[in-house]
Amino acid sequence: MSGDEMAGAIPYDVQEPLWVEEPVGTPRLPDPVRNAAVRAVIIVSLTMVLGMVAILCTLAGSWFAFPALLSTVVSTVAATWGVLDVWVTRQVWNQRNGVVSTPSSAARRLRRERRRQRRAQRAQDRGRPARAAMSEA
Repeated sequence: MSGDEMAGAIPYDVQEPLWVEEPVGTPRLPDPVRNAAVRAVIIVSLTMVLGMVAILCTLAGSWFAFPALLSTVVSTVAATWGVLDVWVTRQVWNQRNGVVSTPSSAARRLRRERRRQRRAQRAQDRGRPARAAMSEA
C-alpha cells in the first residue's frame, strides 16, 4: 500500500501551512519603552546572577563572598532604578504621544441627551409634563 492510499492521508498540496500568522492581541510597545524594558531585564538578570554568586561564595567560604555581596547590593539599586525607568518612560510616552482623555463635544452631547431622556421619563412616571429643553450654548 502506498503512502497516498493510507487512510487519512492528505496530499501535500492540500495540507495547511506549518506556520500561520495570527494577529497579535496587544499592540507593540513604543521603542523608548521597549529599550528601557530590555535594559531593566538585563540589569535584573545580572543582579540575580550576582546574588547567586554571593550565596555560593558564602557557602564555600570564599574570599570573594564580601565583594560579591557589595556588588549585589549596588546592582539591586541599579535594578530598582531600571524598573522605575521603564515605568517613568512609559508614563512620559503616554503623556506625549498617547490618547488625550478629554471628553469630546459629541460625548457631552450624548450625555446631555441621555440626561434629558431620564428626566423626561421620571417626569412622565410622576405624571408631570417634562421641562422644556434649554437652548444649547
